[in-house]
Amino acid sequence: MIDLKFLRDQPESVRASQRARGEDESLVDAVIAADDRRRTSIQAFEAARSEQKAASKELGPVMGRLGKLKKSDPDSADIPGLEAEAAALRDKGAAMSARVKELEAASDEAKAQLDTSLRAIGNVIQEGVPAGGEEDFDLIEEVGTPRDFAAEGFAPKDHLELGELLGAIDMERGAKVSGSRFYYLKGAGAQLEMALMGLAQQIAAEEGFTPLVVPSLVRPETMAGTGYLDAHDDVYHLQADDLYLTGTSEVALAGFHADEILDLRDGPIRYVSTSTCFRREAGSYGKDTRGIFRVHQFQKTEMFVFCRPEDAVAEHDNLLRIERRILEALELPYRVIDVAAGDLGGPASRKFDCEAWVPTQSKYRELTSTSNCTTFQARRLNIRERNAEGGGTRAVATLNGTAITSTRPIVAILENHQQADGSIRVPAALQPFMGREVIAPR
Repeated sequence: MIDLKFLRDQPESVRASQRARGEDESLVDAVIAADDRRRTSIQAFEAARSEQKAASKELGPVMGRLGKLKKSDPDSADIPGLEAEAAALRDKGAAMSARVKELEAASDEAKAQLDTSLRAIGNVIQEGVPAGGEEDFDLIEEVGTPRDFAAEGFAPKDHLELGELLGAIDMERGAKVSGSRFYYLKGAGAQLEMALMGLAQQIAAEEGFTPLVVPSLVRPETMAGTGYLDAHDDVYHLQADDLYLTGTSEVALAGFHADEILDLRDGPIRYVSTSTCFRREAGSYGKDTRGIFRVHQFQKTEMFVFCRPEDAVAEHDNLLRIERRILEALELPYRVIDVAAGDLGGPASRKFDCEAWVPTQSKYRELTSTSNCTTFQARRLNIRERNAEGGGTRAVATLNGTAITSTRPIVAILENHQQADGSIRVPAALQPFMGREVIAPR
């Protein structure tokens, strides 16, 4: 979630971010009102608790005097008066106790309302992020030139036709076993997936990332902590176990250091993981129904960084550089875009996408993305570092970047590197993993 102090101090900046995202800026006022109620209720609770303690202190001496009199002079005329005074103080204490409990409940409710309101606001976007929706991105760069198949004398086949010709993709059996948007990769297709994951892990290791094998099932608090329950209808929930299947290893990587204080004196902590990912694709009815571009299950190698907030922009640039390195190793024409605010997703303050050219669609399609989530996820997951400047602790920044996925790069590789006879030229970087230079039709 965003920093409450920042929202209090700069509410207009948060309103402007909400407007750029196309989201409700009145949520800022709702948070401010909820914060006021919380602070007022806390003050009332603490004042009542102080009165309760004072009343308890009054009762002690009275009970002490009463006890001594009953022991030393049971017939003393002062006893009835002391008993009445003690009873009155007990009644006052009971009333104060009930009042304290009532105010404590009100304080807890106000805190819960504040938390709910605050979680409804997306991360504050960075300066320079374009406003608007999916089509309002800023183009940063185009790299490489799409092939002119007409000049080469043949029309390109799409990835599914090629995959079937090569015996690499089987959609029919995937649908038979699991339903739509499921598939089998076999032979060269399976090898290609493993080669892509191997290349991504190799490059990540060269770049200083520590590999992790992570769970694909996580608890609700981990899923919520990363922001994937706020406005996502594409997650799979196992109701009997109250666990979620992750759509990216980002979730488990972020949760790895939940409720911990990190030592970042030697620089950022960088992890990489290859995991099986699951997405319902609930909002994509009718989109990319042919082939393996948009599927329910896939492999993905994800990079993740924990760093000091002031280092986050540099780490974001570094993740983008690594993604570009991987795409260039695959010898694909691609472009880099600065994603518009309305297409960011709640946790991200900025996101860069790398999109590869898909010849049969005559357009660029997303292959990788990298997001700077600043302290948004770390605040929810309670991940902190020692604050060297002011003492105490502060939230760290988190960033994520897709090194490679299994299906979308296969689409781009098959289509961009196809030959007139239906064979596929294997990019040089993948040849050591594939053990071949060409994938030939069966």
